[in-house]
Amino acid sequence: MKIIVVISYAQSGGEQLKNDSVRKQTTPFDTIESALEFLQLLQIESTKARQEVEYLMEQDKTVEQDKTASPRREEAFRLVVYKLSQLNSHVESSQRVLHDLRALRTLLLREVNQ
Repeated sequence: MKIIVVISYAQSGGEQLKNDSVRKQTTPFDTIESALEFLQLLQIESTKARQEVEYLMEQDKTVEQDKTASPRREEAFRLVVYKLSQLNSHVESSQRVLHDLRALRTLLLREVNQ
């Protein structure tokens, strides 16, 4: 976490890092903005996946009307929908935290530059 903050500070116009050994290889999470972008993509895909599973669950119910319904299979579908909803909720919470961190970083950088 310290390295990410230091790199983000250096990238945002702060002093250049003197010690090159502290720098790490570039990753998708070097900045708060890139982490936010990743979370937005994850939220979109998890929502799509949940919708697809709900559709499959409905399809499965109509097919199973002719046969004996498998309660275990239905429960598995419900669990997948629940877990995807849970993931979406965690992603939204993480996005709020990252927005707060971005606002705090902006505030701190303004104070340093004044």
